[in-house]
Amino acid sequence: MSEARAGMLLGAAVVLAGLFGPWVYHADPYAIHPAYALQAPSRHFPLGTDELGRDGLALLLAGGKATLVVSLPAAVLAFVTGLAYGLLAGLGPGWLDKVLMRLLDVVLALPSLVVLIFFASIVPLNNASLVLLLGFISWPGLARLVRNETRAQRGRDFMLAARQAGAGPFYIARVHVLRVVAPVLVVNATFLVGDTIFALSALSFLGLGLQPPQVSWGSLLQSALDIIALAPWWLIVPPGLMIFAALLAASLTGRGLLRR
Repeated sequence: MSEARAGMLLGAAVVLAGLFGPWVYHADPYAIHPAYALQAPSRHFPLGTDELGRDGLALLLAGGKATLVVSLPAAVLAFVTGLAYGLLAGLGPGWLDKVLMRLLDVVLALPSLVVLIFFASIVPLNNASLVLLLGFISWPGLARLVRNETRAQRGRDFMLAARQAGAGPFYIARVHVLRVVAPVLVVNATFLVGDTIFALSALSFLGLGLQPPQVSWGSLLQSALDIIALAPWWLIVPPGLMIFAALLAASLTGRGLLRR
């Protein structure tokens, strides 16, 4: 099985589990059962319970849905922003390209995680603000790539012919440039999904992501590690595996598409 196919299958499994799992497994993730606190996996609780007696599987599925509902739109926002910025710099006049690239250098020089933590600490956190925060911090790499690919195509014969025929920059970008850079865009779109999932999980692990009562894979992992002395492996392994599976799916899909 090729890397791309394996990554797509794994990614589909993660998305289906996260988005549709709560519809299949109907247990309330926030129902508290004090008598069953910190129970190991059993027939009644397939992934055990946490310190409050909440169903571990229901929490995992709810956390997956919350993670994907924020991460996927954030990846789309980052993709659109990076694509538009890169095309504007690549097709614009030389002075505009220099200004935009210097601004991009400044943004790329900032540590992404530090910037995320800074804004997450001063902005009211909800799904919309997290989508905007993750989306606007993940686009610079794609913007630079699109700009470089666009500049490389500016001297090609078909680009010169389009300009001489009176084609405007929007027509050239839509008809000519996007067709050339489409393979690169597809590959990097998969990487953006992995990046946003990882960034959201890291923020939630630090307590700055999705806020209670919502749970995410990162917050589940963090709360399980708080009671690691009690060795609740059934609370640590599943969210960690889901984060790993999502990142692995994005990596395999991107690498497989890049080779093709």
